Amino acid sequence: MDDPEILALLPAIEEQLTSPETPFVASTLTNLSSEDDIEEEEAKYMIAFCLADEIEKMDREERPFDLERYKLLLTLLPALPQ
Repeated sequence: MDDPEILALLPAIEEQLTSPETPFVASTLTNLSSEDDIEEEEAKYMIAFCLADEIEKMDREERPFDLERYKLLLTLLPALPQ
């Protein structure tokens, strides 16, 4: 959990956790944190990993942010690699 690019996204995740526009992020955190072996900070890092993946794909494909894809990535947690 020391990738600087993902760590840089943690403030954005904190904002998303309280934003009325992204309630699915808070739900994801709650679901991940309820798992016995996932601590809250690790769960936030996993969410930031999904955000980083969508941003990278957005940049690579020169397209707008795909909120539905971001939501989908979050539903795959904790199955995604960390």
